[in-house]
Amino acid sequence: MADSDIPGRPSLLLPDAVHQAVKPGTALLRLKTTRSREGLLDGAWWPRTRDIEAELPALISVLTEYLGPVIRVGVDGPAWNGLPTRLVIDDQVVHLDSDPVGDDTVLITRGHNDHFALLVVPPDTTADAAIEAMARAVRADNITEAAQLLIATTPEPG
Repeated sequence: MADSDIPGRPSLLLPDAVHQAVKPGTALLRLKTTRSREGLLDGAWWPRTRDIEAELPALISVLTEYLGPVIRVGVDGPAWNGLPTRLVIDDQVVHLDSDPVGDDTVLITRGHNDHFALLVVPPDTTADAAIEAMARAVRADNITEAAQLLIATTPEPG
């Protein structure tokens, strides 16, 4: 019996048209499920748009629930539309840094020096490519950098 066949239990699999059905500001996130911090990435995020003020609150809310308070986020400023220096999310101030990390990575900081690196899947990525990139990003043995992961999972134009 599939998860979706159990009354009251949602399916754990994303539908094929998930990205078209998900509205901006909904966090599409995948994190490693082990306590190990091995590998280059700790997870993957697939924002719906390049509007950081619309996309980041849902991501931070979810991450805070699982990781604790997030105090700083490092993003590639030019990759986003209008980057503020801080946002108030769930009554907490989150500082935003425009770091030259590349638009394929976001750095999440909790506490004084605890960083989590997430692959940022571009909003216009196809569902199949996004799901593949996110799955590869959370593998404990992943040693592929974010940009290369995106290249490896993006189909050639036909």
